[in-house]
Amino acid sequence: MTCDFFELAAPGVRGLQPYQPGKPVEELQRELGLTDVIKLASNENPLGPSPEVIHSLAAVIPELTRYPDGSAYHLKRKLSEHLGVAPQMLTIGNGSNELLELLARVFLAPGLESIVSQHSFVVYPLVTMALGATLKVVPAKNYGQDLEATAAMITDKTRMIFIANPNNPTGTWVKEVDLVRFLDQVPENVLVILDEAYCEYVEAPGYPDGIALLARYPNLVVTRTFSKAYGIAALRVGYSVCQPAIADLLNRVRQPFNINAMSLAAAVAALDDQAHVQAAVRANTAGMAMLTEACDELGLEYIPSVGNFLAIDLGRDAMPIYEALLREGVIVRPVGVYEMPNHLRVTIGLPAENARFIQALKTVLGAS
Repeated sequence: MTCDFFELAAPGVRGLQPYQPGKPVEELQRELGLTDVIKLASNENPLGPSPEVIHSLAAVIPELTRYPDGSAYHLKRKLSEHLGVAPQMLTIGNGSNELLELLARVFLAPGLESIVSQHSFVVYPLVTMALGATLKVVPAKNYGQDLEATAAMITDKTRMIFIANPNNPTGTWVKEVDLVRFLDQVPENVLVILDEAYCEYVEAPGYPDGIALLARYPNLVVTRTFSKAYGIAALRVGYSVCQPAIADLLNRVRQPFNINAMSLAAAVAALDDQAHVQAAVRANTAGMAMLTEACDELGLEYIPSVGNFLAIDLGRDAMPIYEALLREGVIVRPVGVYEMPNHLRVTIGLPAENARFIQALKTVLGAS
């Protein structure tokens, strides 16, 4: 082969590394010959989907020969009712990740900038750099977003600022009073993308509802997902809420039929079962207490988290401990790519899964 396809690629793409998802259970079983494996690596809901979701999927099967509703009419109406916003403010995506990419495609280009925080979700740099835009990274403050430093970094080339609230992988969060103070400083031609993928889990006082702030800040865009508390990560459904003029632009670049019929039906059913979401939140609160108490017992530092995961500081290179946990049949997530080489991110699981991880960690650390 004489053609160098790498050189043919767009400059922004050449500088990227592929996103690395958490290791699948099946892969670990093949590699190590294990049969009893638990996965606490991808911040999934351990309760799984609502029974109503399962029922909704069965009803769609006879219609699989038909294209899905490209306008997501029923889901938008259900979300409109649930959130108290106009349907014209909603854009439905293949997970909230697709909305982040659509926003970048519409508003970023070479010569323009986005601002992200150190330790923030890796997709923000990916979508920025793929468009050839400049990425500006604000040093974190106690592993969280430093909003004062973020505001100071805005220039006339800035088009987007990404804020994850709470942030993955740290679990840190921004209070409403601080967010409002920050939004008051942002020029109206700079979009603030408030990623609330884990918002349903947050029980901390002072946590802002981004959607309630949309009327005051037309340059605010809120993204959310059904992949976490709603328990349907495999079906890939997310949404954004923003001014209709922004939503119109997103729909101009959104692919037709980007959400399949089963996903649309499942999301509608998931919204109808808020009791299931609350059960997931209760399980998460109890599981978080299990993990933090175990860390305290072992003398391990951790970043206080309001998400469904905990970033644990091992005080040394975490990769050998990650690999040793794999041999114990426990998959967690190393976060060196986030400039946190000493941390492991652990998803809150079912009580038995949490106990299994704690025992495996004690074994690996020689504490049991």
